[in-house]
Amino acid sequence: MQHRKIVVAGGGTAGHIEPAMAVAEALRERGFEVIALGTERGLETTIVPERGFELALIQPVPVPRKLNMDLLRLPRRVWKAMRQSREVLKQADVLIGFGGYVAAPAYIAARSLRMPMLVHEANARAGMANKLGVWLGGMGLNAAPDSGMKGEVVGIPIRNMEDPDAKDRALKLWGLDPQRPVVLVTGGSQGAASINSAVAEGLDRVLEQGVQVLHSYGKKNTAPQAREGYVPVPYIEDMAAAYAIASLVVCRAGAMTVAENTAAGVPAVYVPLPHGNGEQGLNALQVVQAGGAQLVEDQEFDGTAFADYVTGILGDDSLRASMAKQTKESVGANAAEHIADMVVHITSED
Repeated sequence: MQHRKIVVAGGGTAGHIEPAMAVAEALRERGFEVIALGTERGLETTIVPERGFELALIQPVPVPRKLNMDLLRLPRRVWKAMRQSREVLKQADVLIGFGGYVAAPAYIAARSLRMPMLVHEANARAGMANKLGVWLGGMGLNAAPDSGMKGEVVGIPIRNMEDPDAKDRALKLWGLDPQRPVVLVTGGSQGAASINSAVAEGLDRVLEQGVQVLHSYGKKNTAPQAREGYVPVPYIEDMAAAYAIASLVVCRAGAMTVAENTAAGVPAVYVPLPHGNGEQGLNALQVVQAGGAQLVEDQEFDGTAFADYVTGILGDDSLRASMAKQTKESVGANAAEHIADMVVHITSED
């Protein structure tokens, strides 16, 4: 084999990028060179270089939701993105796709090159891009059973959560008191307006109970002014530090978010995104049923609910300890390591 080069394709949001980066890091440890495929519109333009990987950009191919002129331009955009993907893939041995706008043209390009490809689906219900990848001959890898995509169930690739210096970094970054509980509130990489609103409404009551709030509100959103015990930030780059200091997480239930919360062993209150077919609720179902998290519908999550859940869990030491125990026990195998080992096997056959 002349090359040990792998392309990972998954961009746009952190939910597509983070699993790709977790696998990329596992592959780098095994001696592979990894190139990430992305677009200039996604978070990958920041995350990928920060992790030390090369980023190759292709034209984004969003699928219009309405009949308009953009729909007529779609075939040309797909063709251009496929050709750009093909140029990158010519240098590599295996493609690993993680869904999203970047993955679909990459799958088509890999098929045209007769290249081995792995298709990872992080969500409880598979997206169209990944279904296309499997239909084109890719090996399906699911985070959960019954996703609607054929393939092995491997879990979600996540970064190594073991970081002995993380708590010290958190204390320095955000000036938090290590003797008081901290609730980490996040709406994901783009924030969540309804969660932000609930925090603003219920914040006084939470702070009165001695609970500190680290609030990632999203770069395009606003939050209350910082004050004693309340630290608002537009985005958290160092999630390992945030998890290390957190006593409880209040967040959406994206597949990657649930996986990282669980791996960190932090109890959670999940507020699933109210759109789609209930995928986010399904993402959290296993850990909720195990007793490691609680779930509340978006339309029911207001300031009163925020304060009730936070003070109810953090004010009951036995409940929080039980939730933390159940969270840790629901952690599955390391999917990043498993997928990297699959790539080693595939490339060793060449």
